[in-house]
Amino acid sequence: MTYEAAADIGIGSKASIAKSAVLERSAVIDLDAVRHNVRQFVGIASPAAVMAVVKADAYGHGAVQVARAALDAGAAWLGVAHISEALALRAAGVDAPLLAWLHTRESNFQAAVAAGIDVGISGWELEAVVAAAREQERPARVHLKVDTGLGRNGCTIADWDQLLGQAMEYQDQGLLRVVGIFSHLAVADEPQRPETDDQLAVFREAIAMAEDAGVDTEVRHIANTPAALSRPDSHFDLVRVGLGIYGLSPFDGATSAELGLHPAMTVRTLLSNCKKVPEGQGVSYGLNYRTSQESTLGLVPLGYADGVPRIATGGPVRVDGINYPVVGRIAMDQMVIDLGPLSPEAAANLKGAEAVMFGNGADGGPTADDWAAAAGTNNYEIVTRISPRVPRSYVNELPARVEVNNAADTAAL
Repeated sequence: MTYEAAADIGIGSKASIAKSAVLERSAVIDLDAVRHNVRQFVGIASPAAVMAVVKADAYGHGAVQVARAALDAGAAWLGVAHISEALALRAAGVDAPLLAWLHTRESNFQAAVAAGIDVGISGWELEAVVAAAREQERPARVHLKVDTGLGRNGCTIADWDQLLGQAMEYQDQGLLRVVGIFSHLAVADEPQRPETDDQLAVFREAIAMAEDAGVDTEVRHIANTPAALSRPDSHFDLVRVGLGIYGLSPFDGATSAELGLHPAMTVRTLLSNCKKVPEGQGVSYGLNYRTSQESTLGLVPLGYADGVPRIATGGPVRVDGINYPVVGRIAMDQMVIDLGPLSPEAAANLKGAEAVMFGNGADGGPTADDWAAAAGTNNYEIVTRISPRVPRSYVNELPARVEVNNAADTAAL
């Protein structure tokens, strides 16, 4: 596959666009990996359905492309944080059931109702959504959120009965339909902790209260990726899978491979420079690193403006089959790896070589988990923070063709 890159157009030049065999730097997204991961969760969650969470531009992977791949693979719902994210999916022609759950008083509830976007309701939003439904002359679809212990959004259990009563009054007036009841788990990524049991107990209480109030929901949902994997009793009607569909593990003690997941993003670039330096050469701002011997430094044109954590010195970069740690401070546009003593010929051969910041790790190369460890953060942040300055490119955009094994079937195609 080749990727297009626009060249700078000099003064007096013809306004033409040059094509390069590869991009200087890119985040390559394998959509077959996304499909594989979604199919894994469809199997794990069944008979519950799967909501593919594509907020934050699908954790940096590209919301429209990932949404389509997830739906291809059997996801029944899509989830985002903001109405603006949901509207962008609708504008791209994605018409699957779609929930947005995080709002402010400036959120465009009118557009959400008009576009058939389900709206999460924690309390105050109910009146705004009902006003939008009146304006659009169309009933709103809402999911009522109960705070079962996370302490962020959601109605407290003490106020839950009141919210249910208000919602049902509006439903009786034809202004809305209570489609779902939902909540969010705080510590499902630590399966041994008892708080998940406590939250599930509160959620069941909230569901029972809703049923007593006459609510007949389509979906009840609380499970996130770790709960989908470790707590079958949390699946209810729908599981919301974010991190897992991108092939990353939510657990400290389990790798993606051990969970049967395929990481979908590879961040790569080309070495900008390789040069021989003497023993004691300082590297990058502050000169906090000095070479221990005569060595060769490789310049990697990715920095914190591209989403590399500035704090992650020591993060690995793979060049020519070897993982090298980043040395010295990570700068805005670049970082440095110490390639060790190389012959002039070997150094020259590495100029322009591919440098992989992270990928699926199948070849022993670095992973998002390695960079998370170097930065003292989680793998969610590593993939999500890769900036728009790093172009996204996609492989396997179309689902793999199903093999046809008998002549009769072939003739029927």
